[in-house]
Amino acid sequence: MIARGIRNNNPLNIRRSKDKWQGMKALQTDAQFCQFETMPYGWRAAFKMLTRTYYHDYRLYTIRAIINRWAPPNENNTKRYIENVCRITGIGPDEPLGIPSTNPENWMALGEAMSIQECGTQLNHFEMYRGWKMARE
Repeated sequence: MIARGIRNNNPLNIRRSKDKWQGMKALQTDAQFCQFETMPYGWRAAFKMLTRTYYHDYRLYTIRAIINRWAPPNENNTKRYIENVCRITGIGPDEPLGIPSTNPENWMALGEAMSIQECGTQLNHFEMYRGWKMARE
């Protein structure tokens, strides 16, 4: 069975909301999660959320702070999610990730690790990098 995040081109399983992301499919057939035309569009939305909403708006600067909000304990094993992301990235749970524009490697590592947690497998790096570039344009 293909993971939902892969089927939906939504590597971090962004939930549906009133937001109309660039690259969303016109027909949304998943009742809970956004569906994107391509994986780079899904990555774009993920990086926009992480760097704009979570970093700038919510002022969440560490893996622990971000994941506690992204994957709350009432829906996830948040402790294990944080441990897995820290193990994959090599970044401590309370270590600041840095400013996204000057530390893109930390934010891309975070996105990749979160996608492994969400989808159960490593995804294409080129698509992720394209999504990062699209999010920064």
